[in-house]
Amino acid sequence: MKNKFNRLSLAVAIAAAAFTSQAHAGGYQINEQSVSGQGYGHAGRSSNVNDATIVFGNPAGMSFLDRAQVTAGGTYLNVNTDIKNAEYTPTLPGTGGSTSEGDMVPGTLIPFAFYAHPVNDQLAFGFGVYAPFGSKTEYEDSFAGRTFGTRTEVTVMSAQPTVSYRFNEQWAVGAGVSYNRVDGKLYRNAPAAPGVELDSRVEGDDEAWGYNLGVIYQPIPETTLGLTYRSKVSYTLEGDFRATAPDGSIASRPVDTPMGTVQVPLQDKASLDLTTPETVNFSITQQMSDNLKLMAGASWARWSRFDKILVEGENLGEITNEPQNYSNAWAFAVGGEYQLNPQLALRAGVTIDNTPTNDIDRSVRIPSDDRRIFSIGAGWSPTDDLTLDLAYSYLTERGTRIEQGGPTDPRGQFGADYKNEAHGFGAQLTYRF
Repeated sequence: MKNKFNRLSLAVAIAAAAFTSQAHAGGYQINEQSVSGQGYGHAGRSSNVNDATIVFGNPAGMSFLDRAQVTAGGTYLNVNTDIKNAEYTPTLPGTGGSTSEGDMVPGTLIPFAFYAHPVNDQLAFGFGVYAPFGSKTEYEDSFAGRTFGTRTEVTVMSAQPTVSYRFNEQWAVGAGVSYNRVDGKLYRNAPAAPGVELDSRVEGDDEAWGYNLGVIYQPIPETTLGLTYRSKVSYTLEGDFRATAPDGSIASRPVDTPMGTVQVPLQDKASLDLTTPETVNFSITQQMSDNLKLMAGASWARWSRFDKILVEGENLGEITNEPQNYSNAWAFAVGGEYQLNPQLALRAGVTIDNTPTNDIDRSVRIPSDDRRIFSIGAGWSPTDDLTLDLAYSYLTERGTRIEQGGPTDPRGQFGADYKNEAHGFGAQLTYRF
């Protein structure tokens, strides 16, 4: 019996943990760190200062707030996937599933909280806790491609202290450091013999630091330009994997040694050195009238850093070396906000989010492609101290074809057409001191 199943499982698990992180330009990066921003499609992420969520959007923006405030909320994501024309050809007879029915992505609530405190007209401090990345896919037991993946769950939480300084009426800068923790789980069914599949599970975590920089330029009071840079983050993920037989015992494989052939348990520790890419966001906010402002923005991620997955085991040495060949990715957004009256603001936006993935390496773990996001929102301020923001987003992805494995792959050969869509319902509360 070959150990290719645990090698591939670990690689994909760690890759899923990392790449559901900073790459929402295709993948499952989370953009939900601001419900007020969600309402206009995050078009003014780096330039529009609404509330304390600017701690994430652009640290320089804190110095444009007139007083201390706290913003907390969350977005509930409901993702639906339509899988058609699923075909599975086993390499080992009697392995693999037969259907592609069921909801593969459970609904998830993504929370966040931010605090911003202007010390004086120039200096401000802030702090944020948020989820920059996250993913969960869980297929039915009978899923046709279960030998390639049954469950992937990744949670990334970040804590970010931030400071900003405003030089004058036109210029402000800001900087923050982020502490990031990644926890990931990966399950799949691994063919071991005709009619026998092993339950292969991988769990791993890591902690790493990053930083972000921001600048805001306001040439005239009606025009605000914002630029934000988020650094690459280097991880060394350490994980445990094991494969259990149908009776619940740890599976093993034969290994030739000078003393003869011995059975080695299929469990080990492994690690992966990984660098997530740096990202840049630029946006402009233009006050068109007393009631209307328009926003436009662009984001870039240096995904060309992700060219392969190299996983090394504590006892096995190099476990896998898989090419990925991601491309740098862009996202673009336009949006607007209309102040209907002193208490109520209405918002809308459209986002084009391009994927860094390619048709050859795309997998059942992250079966995503180019996406379009349509958003609406509103902000209600019953008093000068309190604002309630609500938003709704509809995400639709271009249909894509997943092809994995082959005639000699012990996992078999799987192919299916995927079409993803998602609904995001957000709410946040801001209180000003």
